[in-house]
Amino acid sequence: MVKETKRIFKVGTNVGGFIAKTATKRLLGISNKNIPVELTELLGNLKGPIMKVAQILSTIPDALPKEYAQQLSKLQAEAPSMNWLFVKRRMKNELGYNWENNFKEFQKTANKAASLGQVHKAVLNGESKIVACKLQYPDMESAIKADLKQLKLILKIYKQIDNSILTDDIFNELTERLLEEVDYCKETKNINYYKNMFIKNNAIKVPTTYPKLSTSKLITMSWLEGKTLDSFYKAKGDVRNNIALNLFKAWYIPFYKYGIIHGDPHPGNYTISDNGKKINLLDYGCIRVFKPDFVEAVIKLYFALKSKNNTLAAQAYKSWGFTKLNNELIETLNIWALYLYGPLLENKTRKIQEHNTSTVGKEILGKVRKKLKKFGGVKPPREFVLVDRAAIGLGSVFMHLNAEINWHAEFQKLISGFNKIKLANKQKMIIKLSAKNS
Repeated sequence: MVKETKRIFKVGTNVGGFIAKTATKRLLGISNKNIPVELTELLGNLKGPIMKVAQILSTIPDALPKEYAQQLSKLQAEAPSMNWLFVKRRMKNELGYNWENNFKEFQKTANKAASLGQVHKAVLNGESKIVACKLQYPDMESAIKADLKQLKLILKIYKQIDNSILTDDIFNELTERLLEEVDYCKETKNINYYKNMFIKNNAIKVPTTYPKLSTSKLITMSWLEGKTLDSFYKAKGDVRNNIALNLFKAWYIPFYKYGIIHGDPHPGNYTISDNGKKINLLDYGCIRVFKPDFVEAVIKLYFALKSKNNTLAAQAYKSWGFTKLNNELIETLNIWALYLYGPLLENKTRKIQEHNTSTVGKEILGKVRKKLKKFGGVKPPREFVLVDRAAIGLGSVFMHLNAEINWHAEFQKLISGFNKIKLANKQKMIIKLSAKNS
C-alpha cells in the first residue's frame, strides 16, 4: 500500500499539475492546442503501466479526440532493463536460493525490456533446451492500481473536450485486462489455450511452458527463434502475403472458433521464421475470452452490412448493449462498421485498405464522432476495446506488408458452419484442457 501511495503521489503530482494548467487555460480563454503534445510528454516521462494504458487508449476508435490519439500513439513501450544484481535477486525470490542450478546458461542482459517486465534467454540444465525467462518488474500490481486511479482524472479531461463516446466501460475493461497482465499464472494458462488451439497448425508456433520454473511473476517457456516483422517489408509478394495470412489466422481462428482473442497485435509480440512461412506468438498477457453471443453478433453484423439489412444490424447492436437505437443511429454506427468490415465484404483479392493510409480512417472517425453528438453520446460495449484494437492493429501491419489477399474468402472459411453452442463447447474444452497443462 505504501508503494502504491508513492506511485499515486508521483503520477498524481504530474497529472494534477497538468489538469490545473488545462483548467487555467480554459478559464483565461487561452488556446489548448498544445495539450495533446504536453500530455504525451508527461506520460512518456512517467513510464510504467500508465504509458501502456495510454497506448491502448490511442488505438480505440473514438475513445479520445483524434489529436490525443495521434500523440499518444507515439509512446513507446520500451523501458530501461533491470541490472544483473537486481535480476539475480528477483530470480531468487521466484525460484529460490539455488535458482541458477536450473540453468546451464542464463543471459545477464535482457533480450527485451518492456513496460511491465523483461525477457532473458537461457539454457536449461540437463536438457540443454533454450528457453525464454519472462521476469516481471517488482511492484507492478501496485503501480497499475495507482496509475489507473490517475487515469480517471485524465479521462475527465477527454470528456470535457468531447463527450460523444462515454468511456466508463472502457476504463473498467482496461482495469481488468491490465491487472490480468501482471498475473503470470493467468498468462501461462493463456499460452496453453493457444498451444491447444494450434496444436495441429505448423505455421503458427506457440511456446511450451515449464510450470516448475514458472510463478505468478516469472514465466519460463521455450525459446522461439525468429526475425522481426519489419525485416520482411521488402520481401517478395508471396512471402508478405503468407505472413499476413498467418497473422490473420493466428488472431481470428481463436476468436471465431473458440471465442478468444489476443488484444495486442503489436509487432513486438511475435516474430517470423522459416522465411515467412511461420509465425511465432510470444506474448499472451492481453487475452480475452468472449461469450458466444458476442461472437455471434459480430458475424450477424457482417451479414447485415453485406445485405444492407438495418433490422439485422439493430439485432447485433442491441445484443452488444447499445440502447435507444433508431435508423439514424444505426446508420451512424454502420459508417464505422463498414470501415472495419469493408475488406471482408468484397469477394476479390485486395489490400486491407485500398488507400493504404490512416488518413481516411481518421476522417471516418471524425464524421462518426460528430454524428454521435446528436444522440448525446453512446456507450460502446467494453468488449470492443480489444476487438477494435486487434482489428486496427492488424490492419496497420497488413498495410506495412502491402499484402493483397481475398479477405472475404478467408473470412468465409472462418465462419462457415458457425454455431454458438459448438463454439461454447470448444471453448470449455480448451479452457479445461489448458488448466490441466498449467
